[in-house]
Formats: sequence, structure tokens, C-alpha cells
Amino acid sequence: MTYCIRPMLKKDILQVKEIDREAFPTMIPPPNFERELQNKMTHYFVVCDESRSVKTAGNGDESKKQGLLNRIRSLFSGNSSNDAAVEREVPFVCGYVGFWVLAEEAHITTIAVKEECQRKGIGELLMMTVFDRAKKLYASVVTLEVRVSNTNAQHLYLKYGLREEGLRKHYYTDNREDAYIMTSSDITTKESAKQLDKLQREHAGRWGKARFDFS
Repeated sequence: MTYCIRPMLKKDILQVKEIDREAFPTMIPPPNFERELQNKMTHYFVVCDESRSVKTAGNGDESKKQGLLNRIRSLFSGNSSNDAAVEREVPFVCGYVGFWVLAEEAHITTIAVKEECQRKGIGELLMMTVFDRAKKLYASVVTLEVRVSNTNAQHLYLKYGLREEGLRKHYYTDNREDAYIMTSSDITTKESAKQLDKLQREHAGRWGKARFDFS
């Protein structure tokens, strides 16, 4: 399999919503990804498996409009079959990450990997992407909150140089769980670049070279 990392597009939203529900089933309300993609302060990226694709009937308002048009057509044509939404194949999304940059700080707001794709290096690709893009956006540190019970995620963040800097009490609204604040050191230094390059080479050696498409 070959992984491609690129900015999230509208065609990815249905799959991203499924991953979000799978990863954060108790979080209400869910993110409005349609609105998030229009926000110039937020940056969303997905990891796709280029060897796989899925069929989708559209996304959000687009699919609603298409469904209405198809129902109108069926009334005039006398065809009551519900083949309304025209399916199309789109790349298979394995995971996604979202962050914003403010005052030289890149803050990861959400990161998730589809269950069937976990333990395959996807989370690391997402972290690599944040570090790479954050530097391009003139950020000097990466920060996030993580549940105190989510030790798997904490191990990933520690691997990429984030350290515990504090605690937010009762941060999560679903169960009032505390969150660790984790922050990186200066990501603009030569030492940081050298460490990231080392992690990328190790990842490629284990999982194969991924394709980063930020054009």
C-alpha cells in the first residue's frame, strides 16, 4: 500500500465524519468540517491509502441538493427507483488531523485514525505533517491537549518531542476527564529538523515511503 498525505477536501468529509464518530463517540456536538474547511485559520490534512477507494454519493449540502434534484427528476420521469445520488469513487481516508496557528503556536485541535488502520504508522504521518506545515506557517512550537487516560496517544506525542507542560482540570465535557497539556520544544532549530528527519527515515524503513502532496 502507498499512503498519500494531502490537505482535506470536501470529498473527504463523509469519511472524516465517520472516523470522528468512531474515535470520539461521546463528543457532542461533532465538528462542522464543512465550516472548518472555510476557516482560513484552521488547517486539515488527511492520510489516504492510494491502493483503496470507496464509493460515496456526495457530501453535505451538495448531496442534499443532488438528492432533491433526483427526486424531482423521478417525478417527471415516472421512475420511482431511488438511484438518485450518483455514486463516485473517492480515495480511502485512513486518518486526519486539524490544527490552527496563532502567535507562533500550532495547536492540534483534533487527530484520529480509523480503527482498521491503526498500528500502521498513520498517526506518525499525521504528526510529521503537522510539524512540517507548522514550520511553513512560521510556528515555533506544537501543542495539544490529550486525555490523561489516553496513554497510547501520549506515547506517540512523546516520540515526536512533546512534553507535559500542565493539566487542564475537567477539560472534556463528556465525562469531565482531565487533559494533559503537551508542548514541543522549538521546532525551528536544526536539532528539531534532524530528529524529525530521523523519525521520517525510520518510518519509511518500516512502512514504506509515503507521498506528501501539499501543492
